[in-house]
Amino acid sequence: MKIYFCLLFILNIGQATIFAQQKLPKGFSYVQDIIPEINFDLRYYGSHNFVGKKIEGYDSPTLILSTAATQALEKVEKELNKKGMALKIFDAYRPQKAVDHFKKWATDVNDTLGKKEFYPKLDKRNLFKLGFIAGKSGHSRGSTVDLTIITIHDHQEIDMGSPFDFFGSISHFDSKDIDRVQKKNRTLLKNIMSKYGFKGYAKEWWHFTLINEPYQKTYFDFNVN
Repeated sequence: MKIYFCLLFILNIGQATIFAQQKLPKGFSYVQDIIPEINFDLRYYGSHNFVGKKIEGYDSPTLILSTAATQALEKVEKELNKKGMALKIFDAYRPQKAVDHFKKWATDVNDTLGKKEFYPKLDKRNLFKLGFIAGKSGHSRGSTVDLTIITIHDHQEIDMGSPFDFFGSISHFDSKDIDRVQKKNRTLLKNIMSKYGFKGYAKEWWHFTLINEPYQKTYFDFNVN
């Protein structure tokens, strides 16, 4: 009898998981379903980020994007693979509650857990003015992604001149503080993303949005799970 109930419990948990993965809004996909080998480090699911804590709305290390953005990203990945490289994603769809978490954090000037690594030369009070924190994010529309390029043989990130989510002018795409190789690497990422329909953000070399995004005015708030 105990074995029966254990099996039934496991079966129900499995069905619940499957059901949960069928509840994405129309037009959204799990990135791993379309690009199974995608590399990622979902920073806001853990504490290695500028806040220094797990961010609200990230319930599992899962990548979600609009299906259109995911299909475009698949083309980028395939072309990079032919060159011995691959994508590494740091963030994809971001619920509005996570953006609200960032906003709340930015107003607490005493919360500086991530300052040394992510904004060593900036005062938190200036993050809104400088464009690093905003009340709305394209990520919440489902077709914006933060990423970089890695080499397949060792999974090491190529040198972009600054880390992901570093708050400073060196993260601007056309920063004068990067060398020739770093500029070349940023240009490689920008060009291949542009080739498949993405546009970059001048202040963050890692940030790209699908030009023909399907939900241009809708900011979603379902959790990442």
